Amino acid sequence: MAPPDIPQSLENLKLERDAITLYDALASIEKDAHRSGAFRMIAANERRHADIWATKLRELGTDVPPFGTPRMRVRTIIWLARIFGTRAVSDLVQALEGDEEGIYAEQVSPEVAAIAADEREHAEIWKRLEADGRSGAAATTTVTARPATAPAVPSAGGIGARVGGAIGPDAAALQLAHAERPPDSIGRDEQWHQAGQSGTLRAVIFGVSDGLVSNTSLVMGVAGAASGDPKFILLAGIAGLLAGSFSMAAGEYISMQSQRELFEHQIALERAELEAMPEEEEAELAAVYRAKGFTDEEARTVAKRLSKDPQHALDTLIREELGLDPTELGSPWRAAFGSFVAFAVGAVVPVIPFLFGRGSATIVISIGLSLAAMFAVGAAVSLLTGRSALFSGARQVAIGIAAATVTFLVGRVIGVSIS
Repeated sequence: MAPPDIPQSLENLKLERDAITLYDALASIEKDAHRSGAFRMIAANERRHADIWATKLRELGTDVPPFGTPRMRVRTIIWLARIFGTRAVSDLVQALEGDEEGIYAEQVSPEVAAIAADEREHAEIWKRLEADGRSGAAATTTVTARPATAPAVPSAGGIGARVGGAIGPDAAALQLAHAERPPDSIGRDEQWHQAGQSGTLRAVIFGVSDGLVSNTSLVMGVAGAASGDPKFILLAGIAGLLAGSFSMAAGEYISMQSQRELFEHQIALERAELEAMPEEEEAELAAVYRAKGFTDEEARTVAKRLSKDPQHALDTLIREELGLDPTELGSPWRAAFGSFVAFAVGAVVPVIPFLFGRGSATIVISIGLSLAAMFAVGAAVSLLTGRSALFSGARQVAIGIAAATVTFLVGRVIGVSIS
């Protein structure tokens, strides 16, 4: 693949400038001095990245554009951070960092390799900040920006970029932080590499979307069958809201509880095997590390060291053999409550107009309100996917219109047949 050309360099410059705006804003919003300092240092790194692309553009004979308005996605994250705090938007920032790393992964050049390494460092910093927040421990992450004028070259080993043949301050601090971390926290925090593939915000958005589309379709279907009688439509809307919410909650609880019981059973079996056959389990640990590229001697050494602490050995076996994270089995009750509330929030939108009005105008208002809410939900999805807010919102509206139209026509046909 050819090195970045002018259009790609312009896009990369825009990415980095958006990141500068984001982290400058997060630093000003955050009240905790440690977190604010980390954000400022990341912003300094992003400025160095932007300087790299500005220099690249000048070398290509192109004028560097002025600093413009950031993308809607970035502005939305900043707005949410001002209202709910920086911790509340960590999933969104993680997804943004993951998208940026993905964009750089498709490019090949020395500049890109070094910047991508820095972006991975930023993900590590976020993981440490979150881990400190969960444990309530004193902050241990130290971040230091490299000089904007220092050349960046790809790292030959370890995490991060090297400057002038030495490991940069960011990488050194991260390596020290990792050395101080308990073994079980490393695996737990690796979820940060998944760039928004899970999280409470995602579940809430899709729960609201489900309730909104399904109950709007139900309301429109009954409106078609009941010829606009508000009493029947309101009754159907409330029934759909309650039935859907309880169904979602029950399904989520049963699903997660069954999964949790299965996982706990598998973990119990693994624990029993470790207690009854420690030598065989140590051999399995060695086989795991041989499969990862360790030599026989290295694999046996690691396995023997892990086996000295049965809990660490069990944790490793659970993760490697079963593919499970024993610290992240989930709470069935929390999942059920979240699903109930999210579905109800979406399902109540098409019902609200029928609480205060009647007649065909109420149906029109309900449709308009529902479509507006669908667009908002679609735009919210774009915060996680990285797609255009306009595209995601329009797609959600199109899906909702299709579902509501079909149910309205079916309701009209059934209503005429009955009458």
